[in-house]
Amino acid sequence: MIPDLPHVAAEVLDTPSLAKLALPADAGHPPRILILYGSLRPQSFSRKLALEAERILRHFGAETRVFDPHELPILDSVPASHPKVQELRALSLWSEGQVWVSPERHGTITGVFKNQIDWLPLEDGSVRPTQGRTLAVMQVSGGSQSFNVVNALRVLGRWMRMLTIPNQSSVAKAWQEFDDDGRMKPSPFYDRVVDVMEELFKFTLLVRGRSDYLVSRYSERKGAAATKALTAAAEVLESAATAGKPACCSSGAC
Repeated sequence: MIPDLPHVAAEVLDTPSLAKLALPADAGHPPRILILYGSLRPQSFSRKLALEAERILRHFGAETRVFDPHELPILDSVPASHPKVQELRALSLWSEGQVWVSPERHGTITGVFKNQIDWLPLEDGSVRPTQGRTLAVMQVSGGSQSFNVVNALRVLGRWMRMLTIPNQSSVAKAWQEFDDDGRMKPSPFYDRVVDVMEELFKFTLLVRGRSDYLVSRYSERKGAAATKALTAAAEVLESAATAGKPACCSSGAC
C-alpha cells in the first residue's frame, strides 16, 4: 500500500518514466504542473479534487503548484501589474502542463475559474503563457453527472493553444465523494481521477521540450518572414537615403 494514496491499488499502478516512453533525453527536472480550481467556498469540492490530483501527480514525480484564486481581482478592474495577476502568469509560464478543475454552475464553468483564464493572455510580447502546454480537465457537480464543464474547458484549452489530453473526469454528487478529512473516497470516480493524472503525466513527458516545434505554424512562420523582409527593406531604403549626406543630416539635425 502507498501511504499517501491509500485508495490506490499499488500492484496495478504504473508510474510512467522516460525509459518506458523511450524518450531520447531528459529535460533535467520533474514535469511542472500547475493546478487551477474554480471556487472560493471554504469547503470547495473543486479544491479538494485539485489537491487529490496533486497527490497523485507528486507520487508520479511531478513538481506541482496549486494557484489560490482568492484575492485575484476581476479582469480589468486593476492593472496587470497586480501581484496576484503576476503570480498567476508566472506560474503559467513555469508550467509544462496544467490541470483545470471547475464546479458546474448554471450549466457551465464558474466565474471564479473563467476569471483566472481571462487573466492569461494569448500572447505577451513574443511569449505565450499557455501555448504548447498539456492540459487535463475535470469538473465537480452537486447533482447528477454532467459533462458541460469539461466540454467548456476543452473549448478554452483549444483557444489557449494547449494540448488537451483525451481523458477527463466528471465527479457527480461531489458532496458525498469526500470524507471529513477532505480526501476522496474509493470509487470509480476516484479511479478515473487516477487515470486522468496518469495520462497527463505521460503526455507531459512526451510533449515538453518539443512543444515549440509541435505548435510551430506555417502561417505564423510565413508572417514572421514577411515582417523580417519588410524591416530589412526599410533599413536599406533608410541607408540609401542618408548615403553621402553629412553626419548632421543622418542624425536629423540638418
